[in-house]
Amino acid sequence: MKPRSLICLLAVLGLAFVATTTAEDKEDLAGIKCPVSGKDINPDATVDYRGGKVYMCCPGCPKAFAKNNEKFAAKANHQLVATGQFVQKACPLTGKPAKDDKVVDASGVKVGLCCPGCEGKVKKSDDVVALLFVDKAFEKGFEKAGDE
Repeated sequence: MKPRSLICLLAVLGLAFVATTTAEDKEDLAGIKCPVSGKDINPDATVDYRGGKVYMCCPGCPKAFAKNNEKFAAKANHQLVATGQFVQKACPLTGKPAKDDKVVDASGVKVGLCCPGCEGKVKKSDDVVALLFVDKAFEKGFEKAGDE
């Protein structure tokens, strides 16, 4: 094979790989919402947070997030788990081991709890995401994927 043909073939294969990877990444982000606006995200609008990427809907939202990330922390933390960048390590309310039969749904993210007491708190909560993903709970219950 001539060098020029080989280069062309490698370029085509490289483009096919990038296109496939990008399509797969976008599928993984289906249903993910911007923590600032609540709208569908744009995979190109991100902000670095806790060693991961939080996806936003537009170039303006990262600025709003940076001004007051405490306001948006629970939703950003939720998104980090929803996108697989962080995984659960313990009950976010107590830091104790989660039990397989005490799992709740927090806006599409399955979260294990340790006991009926924690399960009751979640059932009574008006905002499960805020309860389970606020910074204090997030630090007790979740860790960066691969850090286990």
